[in-house]
Parts: sequence; structure tokens; C-alpha cells
Amino acid sequence: MRQIKLSLGPVLFYWPKETLLEYYLAMAKLPLDTIYIGEVVCSRRHEMRFEDWCDLADILAESGKEIIFSSHVLLESESDLRRLRRFAAQGKFRLEANDMAAVKLAREHELPFVAGASLNIYSETTLDIFRGLGAYRWLVPSELSRDKLYNITAHAQANNLQTEVFAWGKIPLAYSSRCFTARHYNLNKDSCEYRCLDHEHGMPMYTREGQAFLTINGIQTMSYGCQSLIAHHKDIADMGIDSLRLSPQLTDMPRIVELHRQVLGGKVDSQTALNELQTLSYGNLVDGYWHGQPGIEAIKAQYFEGASV
Repeated sequence: MRQIKLSLGPVLFYWPKETLLEYYLAMAKLPLDTIYIGEVVCSRRHEMRFEDWCDLADILAESGKEIIFSSHVLLESESDLRRLRRFAAQGKFRLEANDMAAVKLAREHELPFVAGASLNIYSETTLDIFRGLGAYRWLVPSELSRDKLYNITAHAQANNLQTEVFAWGKIPLAYSSRCFTARHYNLNKDSCEYRCLDHEHGMPMYTREGQAFLTINGIQTMSYGCQSLIAHHKDIADMGIDSLRLSPQLTDMPRIVELHRQVLGGKVDSQTALNELQTLSYGNLVDGYWHGQPGIEAIKAQYFEGASV
């Protein structure tokens, strides 16, 4: 079985600067291969400046891990573009491009990039376009099923493109120019009082029947459930997928990383890991998209109760 790498995605929530720095210093000690850093969701989350991110990248790089700057998904102003230009021009660390402006700037600076999930790569033809523009890795959109992914991954492997899947965390679903958190508090987006700081894992959104449905995270809409693909690690390896992305949560992340590493290393079976992971997650564990079903579908009981995976 091929060796699958582990990556830590960018923090998608708004945490205070000191909390964020302490968190990443702890992550540098974990058995991760790649760490993505940078603000992806909202430019008003400004406690970390460009220089702070660069200093953090230098510190994390001393751990021997691959460090990558993740770009904004939704650019809304000239100041957003200026900030992106600085990340593209720094020349030391690669980019995860989450919109076409980042792709263009990476290409201009001859900087190989990771094609983020928000670039919407759903076919071999689209993948070839981004490979021609300089992508060396792509993050699979979470809603792609295993069956649809099979051929695209084989194509990527044949063309020396690395494939990464979103294997843990609340799933990023959509972005808007409106801020849902500010609206919840009857505030304007430009005077939001940074209320996202009060919700370290976003705000749960419920149906009229009281069922937890989505998570509001500023301008981002996420799943309420926590996607986990560890039960499918054998399929993932057989398909030639190179890396599993674990999306950060503030608590229990060292144990979450260790459980994934132990399963991939054959030291713990995925059923045992899932039983513990469901106690560590924010929201129920889901894997519906992997099966071609609605993403909200919970992981079937068979993966917890002794069936071979």
C-alpha cells in the first residue's frame, strides 16, 4: 500500500492572534507533512498581517514540513489584491490558489501552486488546464464522489499531479459577499464588530424542526457535520491519492492527527479510530459525498461495528 501523506489545512475560523500562533507552534511538532497557513475566508480578519504570516512560515519551515500560503477565496477589494500580490511575490513559499487571480499571479512569478477546491475542478480536461498553468497538486472538491474521482485521480497520477482530499473537518460549501455572522447580530458587514471571534468553530444553523444543518462562518457556509474519510483509507491508497487534508479545530487536534497517522501506518484499525474520532468532532461524522449521496449523510454504522473496511 502506498504511503499517504497528511496535511493540515488553513484555519478557516477567526481566532485571536496569540491563539493562532500557539496553535501552529503545537502543530509543527505533529507528524504532518504539509501545513497550509493564511487567511482564506475574510479580509476583515486582520489580526495576522502579511509580515506575521511570513514570520510564522519561517518558524514552521524549521520543522522540515512543506509550508504553503493559502489565498483568499473571494477577493472583494483592491487591498485584497495588493495583499495577494505580496504573497505571490515573496518567492520563498508556494501558494494554494483559491481563485483565478492567485493562479495568474503564481504563473507570473513562476511559482508552482496547489489548485484549491474552490477552483471547481470536476474533470480531467479542467485538471489539464490548471496543470498547464503551473499546478503541481490539486485539492479535490469535497462533493466529488469516489466513483467520479477514480478516473480523474488516475489521470492526475499519469501526469505527475499530486491529489489531495479533504478528509477531516467541517466541509466548506459556499462563499458570499454577505456576512452571515454579522447579519445574525443585525450588524453591517463593514461594522461587524468581529463577532466571528466569539465563535471559534462557527455558528450552528438549524432547520425549523430544530435539526442541526449547516455552520455559519462569516461569509462562508460550511457543513454542520464533520467529514471523515479515514474509514476509506484503503480505497484512497488504491486510487493513488497522495495526501489527506485535516482541517484545523481548536481542541483535540494532536490526537486527531495521531489517530490518522496510526491508521495510515497500520497501527490502529479505522473502526477503533472512528469510535474515538466521533467523540472529538464538532458535529456528527459524515461521508455522504464519498458515496455519491448528500454530504449530510452520517457514516454508516458498519464502519464502526466490526465490518472490514
